[in-house]
Amino acid sequence: MASTFRIALSSDFLKPDGAPAFPMFDRSPLDKHPSVEWAYLKGREGPVSAAELAGYDALILLAQRFGRESVPSGGRLAIVARFGVGYDTVDVEACSDNGIALVITPDGVRRPVAVSIIALMLAVTGKLLTKDRLTRQGPAGFAQKVNHMGDGLVGRTLGSLGMGNIGAEMFRLAKPFDMKFIVCDPYADKAVAAELGVRLVDIETLFREADVLAVNCLLNDETHHIVNAKRLALMKPSAYLINTSRGGTVDQKALTRALQESRIAGAGLDVLDPEPPAADDPILKLDNVILSPHALCWTDQCFAGIGAADVTAVFDVMRGQAPRGIVNRAIVDDSGWLAKLERYRAAFGD
Repeated sequence: MASTFRIALSSDFLKPDGAPAFPMFDRSPLDKHPSVEWAYLKGREGPVSAAELAGYDALILLAQRFGRESVPSGGRLAIVARFGVGYDTVDVEACSDNGIALVITPDGVRRPVAVSIIALMLAVTGKLLTKDRLTRQGPAGFAQKVNHMGDGLVGRTLGSLGMGNIGAEMFRLAKPFDMKFIVCDPYADKAVAAELGVRLVDIETLFREADVLAVNCLLNDETHHIVNAKRLALMKPSAYLINTSRGGTVDQKALTRALQESRIAGAGLDVLDPEPPAADDPILKLDNVILSPHALCWTDQCFAGIGAADVTAVFDVMRGQAPRGIVNRAIVDDSGWLAKLERYRAAFGD
């Protein structure tokens, strides 16, 4: 076992000029630990380079892809800590096959993303962008305000497609609005649902009854285009769709048609498919959708929290402990990974 625990940060944590892209991500705990050596990877194009990762124990990964071709030889790498909760850029099977734990940071994004959902809900139902535009037109715009009444939320139904950490936090934040809550999630914790006053329903009921429907599920083979033309057709003409998960959960062409034809009232989207969209994408021309470039939850506090969670996870592994937020849960029983933890425990454990 080496005398130092080596940690790599993907190259996209740096701007092209070499300055930190996110200075609120506190790297000082890495600097202060006497047994830690860390560095930024250099390759900025394509997936993370296996050659660059050689000799590292841990990788903190921002947006670059980590594929099977990224796994370094030698078997030393023990953890890939994603900066956030999405892991569609990571080959989970490749991690598991090579004794690598994939870790995400649900605690770091739970509140910021839930706040983003509420922000979009208030903006679309209150016609915020329309009213901003009218105000900037001066007297002529003010004269039109009576034609752009917002929609109140008391007694209306807030629905969620999925109720993990973010979905549950969204309902906690929405409590003061006196809305009804419904969820479709076959894996929902019934105790949490009862605590939050959430009614569990099937997916058709969710789309039919929700006045505001938030997508709060991961993107995988099962959820790709789970919001499709057939399900959008079930929604009320007065309903709104909110998506802060991943663009691929929604059939964007079907959503664009529904918005163009006013078959739903509007949408608030922090995610698109693809990202970034083409400059001539028709969804960019619509005035009944509010858009954000997959960054609405990006705040100093959000990124500080995510960074701290990743550092904690890496240090847990260094001490020979299983961290929180492991995606490939079977790894905790993998003999190769357990052997790595035992070696770390012997070398660096408290």
